[in-house]
Amino acid sequence: MKLRSALLLTLATWMLIPAMPASLHAQSPGTPAAETAQDQLPAMLVADQVFITPERQLVAEGNVEAFQGTTRLSARKITFDRASGKLEIEGPIRIDQDGRMTILAEAADLDQGLQNGLLKGARLVFDQQVQLASLQMVRVGGRYTQLYKTSVTSCHVCENGKPPLWQIRARSVTHDQLERQLYFEGAQLRVLDVPVFYFPALRLPDPTLDRASGFLKPSIRTTSQLGTGIKVPYFFRIGDSRDLTVTPYVSPHTKTMDLRYRQAFRHGGIEIKGAYTRDDLTDDDSRGYLFATGGFDLGNRYKLSFDLKTVADDAYLVDYGLPDYDRLRSEIELTRTTRDSAFRGALIHYDSLRDSEIEDEIPTRIADVSYEHRLFPTRLGGEFRLSLNSRAYERTSSANIVGRDVTRATADAEWRRHWITASGLRADWEMGFSADIFKISNDSTYGNHVTRSTPRAALSLRYPMTMTTGTGVTHFLEPVVQLGWSDVHGGTPPIDESRFVEFDQGNLLALSRFPSEDAREDGTALAIGVNWARFAPSGWQVSASAGQVFRSVADPDFSISSGLAGKDSDLLLAAQIKNASGIAFTARGLLNDSFSFSKVELRSDWSHRRTTLSGSYLWLGIDPQESRMAEVSEFWVDGSYKVNPSWTATANLRYDIASDNATYAGVGLIYRNECVTVDLSLNRRYTSSTSVEPSTNFGFTIALSGFAVESGTEKYRRSCGKS
Repeated sequence: MKLRSALLLTLATWMLIPAMPASLHAQSPGTPAAETAQDQLPAMLVADQVFITPERQLVAEGNVEAFQGTTRLSARKITFDRASGKLEIEGPIRIDQDGRMTILAEAADLDQGLQNGLLKGARLVFDQQVQLASLQMVRVGGRYTQLYKTSVTSCHVCENGKPPLWQIRARSVTHDQLERQLYFEGAQLRVLDVPVFYFPALRLPDPTLDRASGFLKPSIRTTSQLGTGIKVPYFFRIGDSRDLTVTPYVSPHTKTMDLRYRQAFRHGGIEIKGAYTRDDLTDDDSRGYLFATGGFDLGNRYKLSFDLKTVADDAYLVDYGLPDYDRLRSEIELTRTTRDSAFRGALIHYDSLRDSEIEDEIPTRIADVSYEHRLFPTRLGGEFRLSLNSRAYERTSSANIVGRDVTRATADAEWRRHWITASGLRADWEMGFSADIFKISNDSTYGNHVTRSTPRAALSLRYPMTMTTGTGVTHFLEPVVQLGWSDVHGGTPPIDESRFVEFDQGNLLALSRFPSEDAREDGTALAIGVNWARFAPSGWQVSASAGQVFRSVADPDFSISSGLAGKDSDLLLAAQIKNASGIAFTARGLLNDSFSFSKVELRSDWSHRRTTLSGSYLWLGIDPQESRMAEVSEFWVDGSYKVNPSWTATANLRYDIASDNATYAGVGLIYRNECVTVDLSLNRRYTSSTSVEPSTNFGFTIALSGFAVESGTEKYRRSCGKS
């Protein structure tokens, strides 16, 4: 009997549905409810030929496919005995489950629901990457899959018989589909078919499991101070929302235990990292560090966050290759932001790691509270802003002058409005008033209390213009001018918060270019500037800005290198160039009246198909007000080159031109394909201080792909040579 129509499809489905009530999808006690519901979906059989034998056996031949839910079975021939409930399947056989697990075999004898049975010449493939090949495979209870004389690898296996780059050979492998674990017995790790390690028993998570306890990729680190050591991290899955990573680090000169704890809450999360060390680099028996970060949504738009850092000594972070901070900033912050209001409260602590700083004489404990609210008055128009700010900072020293402690409170009211004429001229009007109160202690050069008030007003004019040429190039030109006035009344407080001033495009039209309220500009000032940009259809973008400030009275609180000292400021120049080929160049500088630069900053970036390159250059002149007694002239370069799809070379350099010495240099080489990642790095730190010595750091890590969560979207696949 031979059929090729929908009638035959209906008949085949009628024959199979009673016989396979469990499903083609493996199921066991504890299977999630969503999977159980899926297993109850009707089954469907499609084939080129289907007939029923006199023995009441259903036979399907030619492009046979069976479907149920997300499970799909394809084979050359299926014979179903209704009386015994057995399936004889002739290959090639392919069973896909949820698109994440695939079973391939030459032949199979299975029960009615594919829950139990024997598969010959079988392979189990996870995520189309990790494959387990065996002589035979046994399915038990729909939960366990047992493979015998098995080879496991995520490398591309060529048909020329050459061994993969790495593989695990095992006497047997058991896959627990419910727990999603792989259990190996008598396992060997082989590299190019050469045995490297032997494991009597080994457990690994299958690639469909995102979180599981176990070892992570080890790394080897060699430094000139600590010698050659190895790090072997172990990941503890405490639950769905918590985990702990423990990393022992052992070398001839150190015994270190690194810890990382993470926990996610319903409305936030925390992460704690730290280490406990016993080494022979210092006289201290114990060293270490502790970093903790976290954030929580408290409701009603309140958010709490913290970032805490502490270290045992100034050199620890550099000695152990951790982030190279020169100051540790710890902060606990509470914020609330709405459309028309903003609140922030913070407690801040600084720990200086600079040998040039005396920590007792710098503000280390800071409390900061601010609130701002805006209104839109209908009669006046425009926008009205009211802000309150309070800041207190303390030094640990109680000595006169150098141990100065200050508390400041500031209230500010401001009204803004703008108009745009029919010709496109935009006028911005701003007027405001601020009041400051300072409480000062441990400094006899100032009174205990200083009060100050500052009314201000400014009128700004902008005239943006655009033009598009016949070739599609668009030009943008905007001249700007501002006439501003402020009048500072009252005493003179100490300046601690505004010692470093940056003059750039962002504050050209500001009434006070100091970064904080402990210093304010006084008098009448005229600011002029111009912005220009060119946009081409080919992707080229060019922009430039220039500006200058003219004052009625010079402000002595501005340093020389700020560009704002004297009645006439330095000329602010800035430019940027970009194109569609990935090239970007940015330049900014301050040109004084002697036609020499007091500050220069350059940055360039280039990204091509195989090459990325970025570099920066900075030049700062001598400025005693900023505690800079020598010129600063440095450049940084970072780059990478993709030699081929598998090999990538990296390099970086930081060079001090003023002293004609390199401060930091490093090179790296990364090999990555579909089944392994090897990372080699060599870094040299040349700078030294009383707490930090020059050091060389060599790093080596190797990771076998397939048994970890993917870290990127780029895929690597080796090709098989013809041999």
